Amino acid sequence: MEKSSEKNTSAFTHLSVLSQYIIPFGNYIFPVIIWSSYKDKSEFVDHHGKQALNFQLSLLLYTLILALIAIPVFVTVFLQNLPIEAVFNDNEDFYIRNFNFEGNIGLLSIGATAVVLFGLLKFVEFFLVIYASIKASNGELYKYPLTISFIK
Repeated sequence: MEKSSEKNTSAFTHLSVLSQYIIPFGNYIFPVIIWSSYKDKSEFVDHHGKQALNFQLSLLLYTLILALIAIPVFVTVFLQNLPIEAVFNDNEDFYIRNFNFEGNIGLLSIGATAVVLFGLLKFVEFFLVIYASIKASNGELYKYPLTISFIK
């Protein structure tokens, strides 16, 4: 049976991930600080700290993959439809006429799918973090789905 302080520390480790919405990289900094402070004192906190960090590192990897798909697709489509006169024109007015959606619908669909998956990933992340913190506060071990074990 885990102590109340271990449960609270584990739950707070999961919830500290939400600091990313206020402090850049807070989803990595605060869980690392909490986990490294308590990992030798409690196996329960050690387990939850590893889970929180592995989940965040997995999400980083998934986000990078989606960005590596979406960004080149949108840049390619934009540059294909950019007339050369718009680049070398001395006129200060910049506008693109006749943007060709029909010829690029496949690429745009791939890029839009990557953007939607990223949004879905962030949405699911929020609720999984809350769920994991509830499990930790109840004294249960929790393992995030689709998580790569970077820290063992």
